[in-house]
Amino acid sequence: MTAELVRGQNHPLDRTRVEIRITAGGPVVAGVTLGDEQGRLAGAEAVAHPGEPRRTGIEVPRQAAAEHRIAVDLDALPDAVHRVSVLLALPTGIGALTTFGAAAAPSVAVTGLDGTSLAGYTITGLGAESAVVAVELYRRQGAWKVRAVGQGYADGLTAMLRDQGLAQAAELAAEIERAVGLGHARAVPAPAPAAAGRSERPERSAAGAAPAPTPQRPAPAPPTAADDPAASGTGTAGSGTAGAATGAAPTPAASPASHGPVDYRHPARRSAPAPTGPAPAAPAAPDRPPLPVAGDAAGWSMEERLYNQVWGMFEDLARSVAAYRSASDFAESRLEQELDKALSDPRNRLGTAADVARAAARDKHATLVTQARAALDRDLGQLAAESEVVEPALPPAFARWDNPVWQGYHVPLERPMALRLGDLHLPEVLDLRIPMLVRLPLERGLWIDSGPDAYDRGSSLPEREYGRRELGSALTDGPPDEAELRRLATETAVAIAARLLAVHPAGEFAVQVIDPGGTAAPALAPLLESGVLLPPVPGAKGVSAVLEGLTRRVDLVQMAVRSRAADALPPDLDTAEQLLIVHDFPHGFDDRALTQLRYLADEGPAVGVHLMMVADRAQAREYGPVLDPLWRSLLRITPVPDAHLADPWVGHAWTYEPPLAPRGSQVVRQVLGRVAQARGAGPG
Repeated sequence: MTAELVRGQNHPLDRTRVEIRITAGGPVVAGVTLGDEQGRLAGAEAVAHPGEPRRTGIEVPRQAAAEHRIAVDLDALPDAVHRVSVLLALPTGIGALTTFGAAAAPSVAVTGLDGTSLAGYTITGLGAESAVVAVELYRRQGAWKVRAVGQGYADGLTAMLRDQGLAQAAELAAEIERAVGLGHARAVPAPAPAAAGRSERPERSAAGAAPAPTPQRPAPAPPTAADDPAASGTGTAGSGTAGAATGAAPTPAASPASHGPVDYRHPARRSAPAPTGPAPAAPAAPDRPPLPVAGDAAGWSMEERLYNQVWGMFEDLARSVAAYRSASDFAESRLEQELDKALSDPRNRLGTAADVARAAARDKHATLVTQARAALDRDLGQLAAESEVVEPALPPAFARWDNPVWQGYHVPLERPMALRLGDLHLPEVLDLRIPMLVRLPLERGLWIDSGPDAYDRGSSLPEREYGRRELGSALTDGPPDEAELRRLATETAVAIAARLLAVHPAGEFAVQVIDPGGTAAPALAPLLESGVLLPPVPGAKGVSAVLEGLTRRVDLVQMAVRSRAADALPPDLDTAEQLLIVHDFPHGFDDRALTQLRYLADEGPAVGVHLMMVADRAQAREYGPVLDPLWRSLLRITPVPDAHLADPWVGHAWTYEPPLAPRGSQVVRQVLGRVAQARGAGPG
C-alpha cells in the first residue's frame, strides 16, 4: 500500500534497496546529499550529482530531465551517514522554468526495485523557489524511514547546499551546472504521443479553420473567484475548440519489441476512428468527430487521465463559448456600422433605398449569428457526448452523489489526487455540467456564504431559474429566505465534509465543528449519527477548546518540520488531517479566538489543518477591515447556484452549483456509515 505523505510526515521503510522516482513539470537536476545525524555534510564528496553521479550506495542521473530515477542501497552506506536527502534544482539555460511555482508541482515516489510503491509525496506550495529538498531517508534506532520535507530555496542550489553545512557550496553548485550543460546533449526527449487523444486534437479557430495540432498543455486549474485566484495554476487562453476539430492524423504506435518510446495509449482506444459504413469511404465523414472515450487524455493512471480529461472539457467549453460571444459581438458591431453607413447619406434616409440597406444589414447580422451558433452547437454536441461517457466512469472522488459508483463504495487505501467540489456551467448551455475538481490536499480554506447576498433576489438570469428547478424541493418557488439559505449552507458543508472523509484512508482525516449556538445540529445529523463526529461543545468554551487544540497542533507540526524531528511529536497528537467547520460565525468569538482563526487559515493548510467557514460576512461587519484578509484567503462558494466564479484566462462568469445529494437520498449516511466502520467508530 502506498503511503501518500504530507509535508513533515514520515513513513517506515521495510527494505533497504529502494528506488526514488521523480516527476516534475519541466527539466530538473536531481542529486543526493549524505549527512550525519544533524544533516551536516562532510564535504563535496558527500554529494552525488550529475558531475559525480556515483557515491557509495547511491547513483543519480547525469543530466536534467522531467523524470528521474535514483538508486539507493541503504545497507551500503557508510556508518556515519544517517540522512540521505534528495535534492531538486532548476538548471540554468535549459527549459523555460526559473521557479518551481511556474509549473506543475513535482512529485517523488519511493519504490522497491520491483516497482512496488512504498511512499509518495507531491511537493505543493512552491512559488519563487528554484531548489528544494524533496524528501529524506533517515536512520533512527537502526531502522530507516522516509520523511516528506519540501523545503524550498529561492536563492537556488548554492543556498540549499550552504544550508546543509557545505563550505564550498558555490563552487560545487557551479560544477553541477557545468556538468548539466555538458550532459544536456545526451538528454532523452519525452516520448511522442501515441495517438490523437483529447490533448492532441487540433484546435478550431473562431473562423472555423482547423490549424495544425498544438503542443499539449498541462491541465488548467479550477476556476477562481473573480477577486482572488482560487487555485495555484492558471490556464492559457485559446480561440478554438479541440472537441470539434478534426483532421489530425494519429501518430503510429511504436512496436512493443522495439526500443522506441513506450506506448501509453489506453488498451481500448483505436488508433483511427472506425468507419461509419460498410465501405471504408474516407471522404464520406471528414467532419465527424471521433467517438469520445473515457480517460482519453494524458496521464500515468486512469485517475490522472480522467482528471486531465475533465479539465480539458472545461477548457474546451470556455474556448467555444468565448468564440461564440466574440462572433456575436462582431456581428452586433458590424450591424451598427452598416446601419450608420446606410443612414449617413441624406439621400438614403427616406424611401426604399434606406429600407433595403437596413434589411441587408440585418440579414448579414442574422447570418453571422446563425453561423456562430451552429459552430457552438457542434462543439457542445461533442462535449455533451463526451460528458455522457466520462461521468459514469468517474471514481467516487470525482463523481456526483447520484452516481452508481457510490453504491459500491469502499474506504480507499490512498488519497485521490483531487475532489469534486461542485458543478459548473455557462448560460449558453444550461444542461452541460462540468465537474469542479480541486487538488488534494486542499491549499485554501472554503467559505460557504450563507448571507442573502449569495442569491440575487432581483436576478432574472436563466441559469438561476434552471438552478431553482434543478434543486427541486430544496428551494421554494421564489428566492429562499435567510433561514433557508443558512440551512442549505450547513447541508453543503456536511456534504463536502462527507466527501473528504470518504476519499481519505481510514483514520487519516477527521472533522471538528464549532457551533456555539447549537443551531447546526439537524444538518450535522449524518456526521453525528455515524460516529465520525463528536457533538460540538456549545458556547464560547467550545470555541476556545477547539481553536486551542488546533493551534497547538499547527505549532508543533511546524516546529517538527523545521527541525526535521517529526518523531519528537507528542504521542497524544492526532497527525490525521483536520477539517474545522465554523458555524454561526462570529457568535462566541472574542479577539483571541479571531486571531487564532486567522492563524489557522494562513498556516493550517501547509500542515494538514483546513478551514471551512459557514458564515454571512455581513454579520461580522462590526470587525471592519480586520477580517478582510480572512475572507480573501478563502474560496467562496454558495449554497445555491450563483455565477461568481471566473476562470483565469478567458474570464467567463461560471455558475457554481453545490454538491448536494438528491432530496430523500440516503447515500451520504450510507457512505459515512462505511467510513465509521472502517475507523472502528461505527457498528459492526
